[in-house]
Amino acid sequence: MSSTEASVDKYDAVRKDIIKAFPDEDYDDGSFAPVVLRLAWHASGTYDKHKKDGGSDGATMRFKTEASDGANAGLEVAREFLEPIKAKHPWITYADLWTLAGCVAVEHMGGPHIEWTGGRRDKQVESENPPINRLPDGALGKDHILDLFVGRMGFTVQETVALIGAHTVGRCHSNRSGFEGPWTETPTRFSNQFYKQLLNNEWVEKKWDGPRQFVDAEDGELMMLPTDMALLEEPFRQYVELYAKDKQKFFDDFSASFLKLVELGFSKRGKL
Repeated sequence: MSSTEASVDKYDAVRKDIIKAFPDEDYDDGSFAPVVLRLAWHASGTYDKHKKDGGSDGATMRFKTEASDGANAGLEVAREFLEPIKAKHPWITYADLWTLAGCVAVEHMGGPHIEWTGGRRDKQVESENPPINRLPDGALGKDHILDLFVGRMGFTVQETVALIGAHTVGRCHSNRSGFEGPWTETPTRFSNQFYKQLLNNEWVEKKWDGPRQFVDAEDGELMMLPTDMALLEEPFRQYVELYAKDKQKFFDDFSASFLKLVELGFSKRGKL
């Protein structure tokens, strides 16, 4: 067996342990997969293409500065969830573990396979952390999305719409982000339901003491953030309509876009 094959086998063992650990009837909707996907997203989404810093390389959310960023509230759940796996496989870096786990989460929930590869390093000092307040703010709108995804991270508009489609799983918690509720009726199944419901449901502003968000007019059980509602505007809407009609196209584009996300800031030194 070559050294490359041996390394792949090691990563496969990590994958299997992650999958075994996901189900938990006592947590949220019965699985840790959505919050682990969010961890991988947020650990990577700090990248700045102009300053060439941030991104998935470094696992800088291990340090207080980034961990305490309001956008990362609740992600200690995902980091703690992965600690027993890190202890069992101490050779893997946190940067690789978090991004691998996010990719495994997508596929475990019925989504596409993502061609993840390892080689990321963990930064050892907090002074190397990227600035905070780089992550998406769900309370904002179209200009924020374009500035952050296209202007700072370097995604196309279509890639941006595909990435936000990760809201097809998981839910918001008022004691974390301030927002409350799931986006879809199947928060542990990866699908194109986010786009279908965004287009087809009637959304009204929620009347409550929390931040501005929208709920479906029928029963108020599902929710959308202001940034989600902004996808109904151009230049985003055409891709929302495309993905609502064609699940396979969404899966193909999400797989490529999410791989690009988790490789932001990763120079691929020693990449298999």
